Amino acid sequence: MNTVEDLEVAAISPVVRPELVVAGARGTHDHSDFLLVRVTASDGATGLGEVSATLQWSGEDAGTAEYLAKRALAPAILGRPLVPVADLERRMDEAVAGAPFTKAGISTALWDAYARTLGVPLAVALGGPLRTEVPVKCSLSGSGQRLHDVYQSAFEAGFRSYKLKIGFDPEEDARRLAEARKLVGADTFLGLDANGGYRPGDAARAIELMRNQDPAFLEQPVAPGDLARMRELRGRGLSIVADESVFGTDDLVSVIRAEAADAVSLYIGKAGGPGRVVAMAHLANAFGLDVVLGSNGELGIGAAAQLHAACAAPGLSGRIPSDIIGAHYYERDILKTPLNSDGQTVRLGDAPGLGVEVADDIAAGFRSVR
Repeated sequence: MNTVEDLEVAAISPVVRPELVVAGARGTHDHSDFLLVRVTASDGATGLGEVSATLQWSGEDAGTAEYLAKRALAPAILGRPLVPVADLERRMDEAVAGAPFTKAGISTALWDAYARTLGVPLAVALGGPLRTEVPVKCSLSGSGQRLHDVYQSAFEAGFRSYKLKIGFDPEEDARRLAEARKLVGADTFLGLDANGGYRPGDAARAIELMRNQDPAFLEQPVAPGDLARMRELRGRGLSIVADESVFGTDDLVSVIRAEAADAVSLYIGKAGGPGRVVAMAHLANAFGLDVVLGSNGELGIGAAAQLHAACAAPGLSGRIPSDIIGAHYYERDILKTPLNSDGQTVRLGDAPGLGVEVADDIAAGFRSVR
């Protein structure tokens, strides 16, 4: 029987490129204290994962993740059969309440190891692939020279689809959107992400002020729990995307019942692992919601997990590109070989598991939690 024999972690704080620091209604993402994960099975197979969490957004980071891994999550899975991974996820849920991003990092490593034992890409182990290419977009924030610099850097990296961080003052956001539209061009894909920053009345006002700039969507206009107001905002000319409103399956069910969104942004971290993201995509698709793979500023391992889940997810949006941007925001990539992306599309490879390996100096930092 193939069992989980070791769980190792490596804390990492990659440097965010100053010109690409993202500032939104939930705060500024200018550093990433993440935790990398590696599991080893008794047959020698290894798997990689990434806890891409930030305290201000998810309430988790490398410190909390390492503590939980050592204190409760490793004891819940070590010595247990690798298959089915879903049983190991259940055991982690029983050991620790919440902490979905931490569990997602370990879950990803378990799924990676499982797919490697099969000799197939993770997307295949997840039931796909339904596609081998995923369109992507990049976030823009700020105004004036700051907005210009962010856009210029993204454009030079190959990105041609964008979303603008808003959720502040509607009039000021409308001015910034007009500025962004002038930068990117009249025919360029440009969406909006308020991160739940608007008061209910301000959200409706913002839509009226910004509709003439032809934004493609409005993501999380109001507070996560205000599903009634999100439903009211639908039908005003903008597709409404639920992000912070949806972490796990229960949240998704609530959004579906409330008819609160046209699309849903699913994260590996919010859902608790790649298998759960794909399961949620099946549910969203069954009720006619478009699916987008959202981002919390993942590094290369997390982005690879996004890619494989996106390729296995039914209902992936053909209208709204996903947020699989990998190491774009950081000074360096942690992978030996970056994902195959030109800034417009990221492409699935045929290597087993996630199909990625970390650089040697990063790999040297792993240590067992036992």
